[in-house]
Amino acid sequence: MTSVSQKMIDASQRAQKRLAGRDTPFVTNCWYVAGFSWEFSRALRARTILGRPLVLYRTAADRPVALSDRCVHRSYPLSASTLDGDTIVCGYHGLRYDADGQCVEAPALQTCPRGVGVRSYPVREQGPLVWIWMGEAPADEALPIGDWVSDPAWPASQQSYHLPASYIALHENLLDLTHLSFLHANSFGTPDFASAPYEVDLESTPGRFVLTRSVMPTRLPPVWAEPTGLTGRDAARITTSEFLAPSAHVVSARFYGLDVPEQERADTRIMTAHLVTPETAASTHYFIHHARNFAQADPGVTQFMNDQLAVAFTEDVVGLTKVEQMIAATPDGDFYEISLNSDRAGLAMRRWLFQAAHGAAD
Repeated sequence: MTSVSQKMIDASQRAQKRLAGRDTPFVTNCWYVAGFSWEFSRALRARTILGRPLVLYRTAADRPVALSDRCVHRSYPLSASTLDGDTIVCGYHGLRYDADGQCVEAPALQTCPRGVGVRSYPVREQGPLVWIWMGEAPADEALPIGDWVSDPAWPASQQSYHLPASYIALHENLLDLTHLSFLHANSFGTPDFASAPYEVDLESTPGRFVLTRSVMPTRLPPVWAEPTGLTGRDAARITTSEFLAPSAHVVSARFYGLDVPEQERADTRIMTAHLVTPETAASTHYFIHHARNFAQADPGVTQFMNDQLAVAFTEDVVGLTKVEQMIAATPDGDFYEISLNSDRAGLAMRRWLFQAAHGAAD
């Protein structure tokens, strides 16, 4: 005997077909983070993005470069080749490619054939981030997040993780903050977070989905309590999670002591850019830029927050990896999921991603 009706399973499986999932094509006409600026160096680096193998490096004039990693002659990886000046010399037959991907020398021929080369991708540097555009449409003028990531008034630290799970699951995780009370019970979650009141904005801007959760009174976890001086005091924790693009999600939070009169409360905030770059359908490059607008001159606070947050973000990676493994182990005909009212923002995001991938989004 089962507590799950076939009717409910059928309805769930029909609904899944209208949501972005592991089989949904990537949205290519979008800026994605290719890496942190220091990952582009005079050493060749291999990285797969949106299922495409790339080679990354930096020219002598300090320009970041992203090229297709496959030599067009016999498919040898350029990332396993040699950087000579600003050109890559293929390690198999010596074809030489310039920083625009053009083949400029073929040693076996007296004259290099014209019009031969590998694809070069537009890249843009923004503070510690290097973005890449992999679509066929002209690159957008605007990047997904603002220049606060390079503003010295917002001191920050960076982290990156290789997530063996879908990028869609990561975005959904970031739009459902109820998991903080459970998955992050030993880091920056508190028991009252999951049941706290929240608001969602799914319609103000097409392709932008916002969830705001207000937890008060609460006792802040050490990562926020210690640097703000709110340890042991009743406080407010107001967190906003925003899906801005298939590549970018920003979580911001404001903290203040409830014992402080409203007109005297400091504007104490953190902002975290969760930069989500699909490697494959089931693996993700997860870049994080965590900034604050307080204790700007104290590097000890930067290190303390970085160390504390690394525990929480590792919990996300471990949890989402377990989800991916369970889905992979479940036969297609047996797979179904139910959704809760608290999933509204995540479901709206997945519907939009599905439509964007098929050219039907606003």
